[in-house]
Amino acid sequence: MTTLELYGSAQCPFTRELRDWLEWTRRDFQEFDVDADPEANARLRILNCGAGNVPVLVENGKVVQVGWQGRSCIVGFGE
Repeated sequence: MTTLELYGSAQCPFTRELRDWLEWTRRDFQEFDVDADPEANARLRILNCGAGNVPVLVENGKVVQVGWQGRSCIVGFGE
């Protein structure tokens, strides 16, 4: 079974656009808000080689997409 994870920020409009597209295409996914969840923020850094770009789409533990349609937002380290 494929596990799809969306790492994003509530402040990033591209996270919303990617979420809307995933819902429109009826993909099952779990979403993580890297601004509100320090553990998700730390996992994002590991998956994305230290970069703070969102949204990031992860499939079966591997990054398959960074950004949405060539656009992304930068988030800070969890504090």
